[in-house]
Amino acid sequence: MNIQLNSNYNEALNRSYYVRSAGKPLIALVFIDAGGGHRASAIALKEVIERQEWPWNTVLVDLREMLGPRDPIYRWTGVRIENFYNELLRRGITIGSEAMLRFGQAIIGFTHKRLVDSFAHYWRKLRPDLVVSLIPNFNRAMLEGLRVADRSLPGGPTPLVTILTDLADSPPRFWMEHPEQYLICGTAEAAQQASLAGHPGDHIFRTSGMIVRPEFYERATFDRRRERERLGLDADLPTGIVMFGGCGSRQMLPIARRLASAGSRAQMIFMCARNDDLVAKLRRIRMPSPCAIEAFTSDVARIMSLADFYVGKPGPGSISEALLLGLPVIVERNMWTMVQERFNTDWVARNELGIVLRSFSDVTMGVAAMSNPGRFAHFRSRVESLRNRAVFEIPEILTTLMSTAALRNPGSSIFAHEAPAFLSAPNA
Repeated sequence: MNIQLNSNYNEALNRSYYVRSAGKPLIALVFIDAGGGHRASAIALKEVIERQEWPWNTVLVDLREMLGPRDPIYRWTGVRIENFYNELLRRGITIGSEAMLRFGQAIIGFTHKRLVDSFAHYWRKLRPDLVVSLIPNFNRAMLEGLRVADRSLPGGPTPLVTILTDLADSPPRFWMEHPEQYLICGTAEAAQQASLAGHPGDHIFRTSGMIVRPEFYERATFDRRRERERLGLDADLPTGIVMFGGCGSRQMLPIARRLASAGSRAQMIFMCARNDDLVAKLRRIRMPSPCAIEAFTSDVARIMSLADFYVGKPGPGSISEALLLGLPVIVERNMWTMVQERFNTDWVARNELGIVLRSFSDVTMGVAAMSNPGRFAHFRSRVESLRNRAVFEIPEILTTLMSTAALRNPGSSIFAHEAPAFLSAPNA
């Protein structure tokens, strides 16, 4: 499948030819490379839209390329916010995340007018029929820039819908910033936050969970026991998978050392992403049970399906992937937990989807609980009660929003398409 991804600012500004030549409405999917979840969600949604053959063109828009040389934050600070964020994750420096978030928001507020100008310049060139934002913090500036661009273009106001890639908002001014935003929420709590924040009911849409890549819905056709053995694992031992997002994290080292010193019989798969230093250090630790240490791979779903439970960062993407594959989770909550991920730990505990530790210094206790057949069966039954089909539900929501966009492109047959029956919404 050909995924259209802007990698150059000038190319992005010339994208309108590609769009208009096909005679279809254009949906711009906006992401940022802070962590891996925003990009992964945008790509997953584009893939499903194309698989279902909706009559739209979709283009992936990186916020960095969108702002291009006009980026006022970089020009003022000399720092790419996403690079700074990713380096903190890689090093495991997440304490004080709320203060860092509010400082970043202050910079965004200080440069607001210039951001609006930059967004307006971009929208005039691209001329989307619908903007889908999968990023926080910039939605107000993005929407105001869209309205500035709308004044110089034919048609009515272009809708902007924000898909929360977090289980809940972290107010103020995080995901829910402007009363004109449409909001797609993956939990009842997020939808309630939107309502309490004053967003109209017809601007709030609820899905059955977070966006997860389509390959996580594909049933495994391989021999699980044989695949475990291929990785050097025992086919029958309880197996955990340790993950800390797309950047890896040094936090995996003390987890491995504690399991080693405790003589844990559970075997572990360590997913290190693009962190070669972490891979080398983990390989020097003598584990009491078999373990697999994996560097970056595009086959995450397959490897995760070999595990029985998940250990790691309570990021919405990682835990949603684990839960979709039937894996109960072990996460921690303390002052080091990212502010936007604290709700996730409450959600896990309240729904009995796994174990929330005060610190990964107690990881051996969590792994021991997952190795207990009775406790594991309870967690597993709770996990299996979830029915997350969000990535397949969202195109139906976009159809509703495109009825507004149709005013801007009256020649398109927006309502002539029906979703395949096998992709209908799941039971609530």
